[in-house]
Amino acid sequence: MSPGRRILYVAIDSLCRSWFLATHARLSSDATIERGCGGLHMEAAAAPRACTSPKCREEPGEQEAPRKRRSGLHLTLHHPQSPCSPAPLPTDLPFSTVLTHDDARVAHLAARLDATSNAPPDVAPQKEGRRRRRRLPGHRVGNYVTQLGLGTPATSYAMVVDTGSSLTWLQCSPCVVSCHRQAGPLYDPMASSTYAPVPCSAPQCDELQDATLNPSACSVSNVCVYQASYGDSSFSVGYLSKDTVSFGSGRFPNFYYGCGQDNEGLFGRSAGLIGLARNKLSLLYQLAPSLGYSFSYCLPTSTSTGYLSIGSYNPGQYSYTPMVSSSLDGSLYFVSLSGMSVAGRPLAVSPSEYSSLPTIIDSGTVITRLPTSVYSALSKAVAAAMGGVQRAPAYSILDTCFEGQASQLRVPGVTMAFAGGAALKLATRNVLIDVDDSTTCLAFAPTDSTAIIGNTQQQTFSVVYDVAQSRIGFAAGGCS
Repeated sequence: MSPGRRILYVAIDSLCRSWFLATHARLSSDATIERGCGGLHMEAAAAPRACTSPKCREEPGEQEAPRKRRSGLHLTLHHPQSPCSPAPLPTDLPFSTVLTHDDARVAHLAARLDATSNAPPDVAPQKEGRRRRRRLPGHRVGNYVTQLGLGTPATSYAMVVDTGSSLTWLQCSPCVVSCHRQAGPLYDPMASSTYAPVPCSAPQCDELQDATLNPSACSVSNVCVYQASYGDSSFSVGYLSKDTVSFGSGRFPNFYYGCGQDNEGLFGRSAGLIGLARNKLSLLYQLAPSLGYSFSYCLPTSTSTGYLSIGSYNPGQYSYTPMVSSSLDGSLYFVSLSGMSVAGRPLAVSPSEYSSLPTIIDSGTVITRLPTSVYSALSKAVAAAMGGVQRAPAYSILDTCFEGQASQLRVPGVTMAFAGGAALKLATRNVLIDVDDSTTCLAFAPTDSTAIIGNTQQQTFSVVYDVAQSRIGFAAGGCS
């Protein structure tokens, strides 16, 4: 642990020792105890405006109401730039900023999976030779948003969803160091009758190393301290805690999560993050004894709504590809891309090139990354099929661009095939992405490190992660 971070832990703990003593006392009695930690308080942002867009409205009363299906949960999912999102990104956010953060996420995913590194467990490789603490992928501008209830009585919070992260965390009052501006009030542990901090001796404290890629710490009050740091230099530091998590009428006690006291970075207006990776501390694994080891989602466009379902699903509607076992990172979801075609014609590339790099599927990466040789063949094939369309200059990391808007152009169909026979037959919205009012670009980029199936290509498909049967399934028309 760095000296600076150790000082931060001590500062947090000294400010909040009385707060935790008050919490412990309140949990053991009904007496009302005044908060003893007068740290920096967050002025909550105003509640998000009511959604009036007809394109992303659901039936009255359904937009944010979690629904229980069979033995599973069904939550509404929002695009990060949807006007209906409970925590929307700024409407004037340049798309170049989205791509910059997307590239940072991809770079750190690649560093995380670098199998040639001899660095110790808490240090990630870096080309310049410097050592730094390992980070999770950045998760701000590309992640979709849903709502989670926490505490007794339950309060709802807008949270980003990430298949590349394990630990769920949210900003907590009294927020003694720093909190970003969020939609709605901070979570207040003192207001929940079921809240409890997690002691350092608990096995969940030891599991933080795998969940956050950083070792846990122990406060002088014997409370477990977590640190979740991300590829874009944002982070959350606070106390590992447990409380009752709820989604509509479904309530699940003793849910372990991070109660953030120092949360820095551009997290939008979300309260925190829901981790869905393969790890004991992820939301998926903690709810699995009640709901099972599977979840599915449909990632919507910015003018529609999608869903996140945890638990049961209809297996007959999907085509499947196996989850690939990898020693690089046991928490991420690896797949095997076996081929691609444009307008029904296979790309002019050796089949072995598709498997030349490890490939993951990720909910928070915006632009799909392909092995360089595969990308080059795709770019040439799409450009040839759109020969009559005027080319435009490269835009940020996107180098195959055209004049006009995607919806106004004749775009060839692109198919991504996976081991086992599963396929994504991409529509125009999954092939091209509008970067401004007059330019659209191929929504793929080359890589020489880690191939990633990003969320632009997944939009409007139903995607199921069946961890119990080690398979991922795809079905068209998922958000309808």
